Amino acid sequence: MNSVLWVHEEMLNPAVAAALPAVFVFDIERIERERYSLKRIAFIYECLLEMNVEIRKGRVGQQLADFARLHRASRIVTFASPDPWIRSAAAAAGAQLLQPEPFVALRAKPDLKRFSRYWSQAAPLLLDSK
Repeated sequence: MNSVLWVHEEMLNPAVAAALPAVFVFDIERIERERYSLKRIAFIYECLLEMNVEIRKGRVGQQLADFARLHRASRIVTFASPDPWIRSAAAAAGAQLLQPEPFVALRAKPDLKRFSRYWSQAAPLLLDSK
């Protein structure tokens, strides 16, 4: 079964897109609705330049379908995410969700509203000098 990989914003890691044809879609509607700053867009783009991934813009669902058809793939895979928009887009595209290896095993459910709150839980586990 041929597969393609949908790389979304929570997968910006050069090691992720090594094995499958991969695509990232700048969804203009989401960018406008969420009011992405130019700095955020540039950061995402710079991360993508370090990855083996095709960069597209448009509606995610349509672009994923077109990319899968181009590569004669019968399956779209992506990493699961707590982001409701990503979960919804993956479901709409019929993408199979893969569970990524956690960055760190936290002792309690993280507060993902602010990075500093997450980092205050994660840093002691990652930076422990033993």
